[in-house]
Amino acid sequence: MGESEKNNQLSKLVLKNKPRLRMLGLAITVAVAVFLLWESNEPPLSSYSDAKQLRGETEPDGFVINGSYTSYDEAGQRKIVFTSPRIEQFEEGNLATMESPRAELFSATGEGPWILNAENGSLRQNDDLLNLTGNVRVVRTIGAREATLNTESLTLDNQQGMVYTDDPVTITDNLGITQAKGMKAWIDERILELNSQVEGRYETVK
Repeated sequence: MGESEKNNQLSKLVLKNKPRLRMLGLAITVAVAVFLLWESNEPPLSSYSDAKQLRGETEPDGFVINGSYTSYDEAGQRKIVFTSPRIEQFEEGNLATMESPRAELFSATGEGPWILNAENGSLRQNDDLLNLTGNVRVVRTIGAREATLNTESLTLDNQQGMVYTDDPVTITDNLGITQAKGMKAWIDERILELNSQVEGRYETVK
């Protein structure tokens, strides 16, 4: 058998087996494609689940993790420093809700800030009103004297520079304990007014 005949037979064999090669190649391609699609589908599903969990059940229009907000007065002095581990923004009503909010309120006198902590908060941005609820605690320092106010809800009116509540309040300082129903306080003037049912227990200074 000559060399040319061998080459012709080899060509016929290759041509004869080509459909099988095509099928094998197609099968491998499909298998690889399915594998790649299956592999590539895993991260998006996981990411989607993580993103949905991060977004939360309330489905806000936007949210911030470890947010910080600073407000300044007309003279450029700090007025409020506000932080929260999670802030959710809702376009309807221009409302923002916060987890474990903390606020520092600075007065024009330059003395130490009022420090507010709570379990939850909501900010009505149109009215610049911050509502705090759940174990609300306010620490106020005047000179060497520190007073702590505890209540269940408190509203900060940033436009008026005041805080107020209708809930019972308990004020503790180094002189004693004062309890009342409701209160108002003006930050710049450092004035606190108790509304009603005021009771106090004080230690006698020797």
